[in-house]
Amino acid sequence: MDLATVKQRQQSAWASGDYAAVGARFPITAELLCEAVDLRAGERVLDVACGNGNAALAAARRFCQVTGIDYVPTLLDRARLRAAAEGLEVTFQEADAEALPFPDGSFDAVLSTCGAMFAPDQEQTARELLRVCRPGGRIGMVNWTPDSYVGALFRAIGGHVPPPPGVRPPVQWGSEERLRELFGPDVTITAPRRSFLWRFPSAEHHADFFATFYGPTNKALATLSADRAATLRTEMVETVKRFDVSDDSTLVLRMDYLEAVIGKPASA
Repeated sequence: MDLATVKQRQQSAWASGDYAAVGARFPITAELLCEAVDLRAGERVLDVACGNGNAALAAARRFCQVTGIDYVPTLLDRARLRAAAEGLEVTFQEADAEALPFPDGSFDAVLSTCGAMFAPDQEQTARELLRVCRPGGRIGMVNWTPDSYVGALFRAIGGHVPPPPGVRPPVQWGSEERLRELFGPDVTITAPRRSFLWRFPSAEHHADFFATFYGPTNKALATLSADRAATLRTEMVETVKRFDVSDDSTLVLRMDYLEAVIGKPASA
């Protein structure tokens, strides 16, 4: 399968459900990333694959000049509503992480929270992030780790809806070694592992929530027969329980991720 077809299918998946309902429930990663990148008022900031705008809004709260891009128009609409509700100035536009419509060196900081990592051509995506970042600028990313709940969830989905051949798993972006392969030897990389706790009424509630709102699971369940969909949903519950750190009947889900800050050399 060619990458253009993969991208078209991914776009359809992320447009299904309502990712805005998911993203709105963990703005903490974007706020922490903005601190890790050490944003300063007035800096030009790009949020790539911005979804409903978590990182873009976090940067705008710090008085940066912010642009957010995504290839799902409905998510951009939700991001605009959030910005308007908070009185924040952000420019949102439809664009592809693999072909950013900006000149070289346009931004002081380029951010992506659990977004650019899903682009099918990882090498091209990394090249674009580097290209639009000015010399001496920073790229900040929140990427799910391979051993995280999200990594386990995608492996469960892959047992029923196999991923396209030749496309690397998105969670490879959650490995510092892979980041060094993607961004090359000239950058500096700081990439500590982080985690946050995601709270739900129960594991079953979480599975229902993801079945309804999270595009990849919503789309996968819709493509399966009733029996296989029921099996996948059972596996979703079992998977989430492996990452539950609660001591009561509610779900406290440990979400592990890599908080990466990639420094572009000033001479680039």
